[in-house]
Formats: sequence, structure tokens, C-alpha cells
Amino acid sequence: MRRRTTSAAAPETILEAGRAERNYWRDLWQYRELFQVLAWRDVTVRYKQTVIGVLWAVLRPFLTMVIFTVIFSRLAKLPAEGDAPYALMVFAGMLPWTFFSTALTDASSSLVANGNLVTKVYFPRLIVPTAAIMVAFVDFAIGLAIMALMMVWYQFAPGPEVLLLPVFVVLGFLAALGPSLWITSLNVRYRDFRYLTPFLVQFGLYVSPVGFSSGIVPDEWRLLYSVNPMVGVIDGFRWALLGGETPLYWPGLVMSLAVSAGFLWLGIAKFRRVERSFADLM
Repeated sequence: MRRRTTSAAAPETILEAGRAERNYWRDLWQYRELFQVLAWRDVTVRYKQTVIGVLWAVLRPFLTMVIFTVIFSRLAKLPAEGDAPYALMVFAGMLPWTFFSTALTDASSSLVANGNLVTKVYFPRLIVPTAAIMVAFVDFAIGLAIMALMMVWYQFAPGPEVLLLPVFVVLGFLAALGPSLWITSLNVRYRDFRYLTPFLVQFGLYVSPVGFSSGIVPDEWRLLYSVNPMVGVIDGFRWALLGGETPLYWPGLVMSLAVSAGFLWLGIAKFRRVERSFADLM
């Protein structure tokens, strides 16, 4: 888009065909203030003048941790990782999983929820689901504070590996972004797809090593198990938070990263392919 000024008329705006496609990724940076506004709005809508919003961010991972600890530690007698208490091991796995599930759920319906904005003005639509994921970072920060309090309670101190925790946070974000973009694209065209998202999240919770250590998986199946992209992220979180007592399974981590990268590429490609039709489908 460029402006042309004539002596007899006001400035005239001329739309150049194809400009949005050629400069899409640059537009993402130019519209960063819109990203900030949408992200802040989503956070305030969830937490402003509410008690259950913050309370739920505390209770959901905590209650799940209690249930998993009772089932897998007390009843199934599964081992923890290293010398870490079983409850800490479970909660360290709940942190990335809660982030992933919240991001997937919020992003999947974000475009439909912002339909009025999407149909009226141009901006890179990728901003909407990405901004929705920012709410998951708030829940993650609350969960991380609970994790710190639990470590104090159990008198368990993390090792120097905790300095690499931000790396696994970024990996968790990328692992969530790819599937989120794919589901968001489908949800715009097929509105009933939103009913499938909670099932996928619940199913993923039980097949991911949240309530147990991935070390109990037989060696001959462990690499295949790591096709689940959250396996490497969860293992990385535990390694960073629990002092590295259990070494990382590097082949599995690389496999999870490769699958996450593949999902991210497919998610972006799917989103960009159908993005032009979003306004017509709203």
C-alpha cells in the first residue's frame, strides 16, 4: 500500500495487489502493537475482577498432581526420577503439559471469537492465535511459583541445569504453536471441531509422561514413544527442574524436536493456505 498526493485532491491510498503476501512476515513485526493489545486483553478478560480464574490456574495442576501421585506412586508403585519426591516429578511434568493444553484450547477458538475484527480490517491473522497462547504463559508463571513453593516444602534444591529451563519453555511454545495453528484453521471452517479439542487434550494427557517417568518405557519402544512431541519437552523440564539426576534421553529429545518442527511447518502452511478465506467463513 502506498499514498499518492495530487494538487487538487486529498492524499489517495492505492492498494497494490500481492503486497500482503510478499510482506506478510514483515507485517507481523509492524503489527506487534496489535499483538500486545490482543494478548493483554485476553489476559485481563480471564483474570480481571475474578477469583476463579487465578484459583483455577492453581487448582487444576495441583489437583491433577495429587491424583496422579496417588494412582501412579501409591497404587501402581512406579518409581520417581532420581531422589526427587514423586509429587515434584509429577508437578514438573504438569507445568509444560498445562501450558500446552491451555495454549491449544485457547488458540483453537481464537479466530472465531475475534470474528468481528477479522472481517473488518487487514492484519496478519497469525497474530490472533499467537496472542491467545500468551494467556498460557500466565498460567505457567503461576504454576512455576507453586513449583518453587513445593521445592521449599520438600527442601529440594534444583541444580545448575535450571538455567536451561527457558530453552525448554521456548520448545514447549513451539510444540504448542504448530498444532494450535492447524486446529484453528480447521475450526474456522468446521465449527463443531471445537468439541474434539478437549478430547484430544485429555487423550494426550494420559499418553504423555505426566504422571510417570518416561524412563519406565522399554528401551526398544522409547524412541517411538518420543514421536509424541511433548515427551521431549516434559523430560527436558524435569531434567532442568529436578537437578539433572536422570540424564536426558537425547535420541528421544531430538525425535520430539523434529516432530515439533514438522508440526510447526505444517501448521503455518495450513494456516497461510486458508487464511484468505477466513473473513468469508466467519
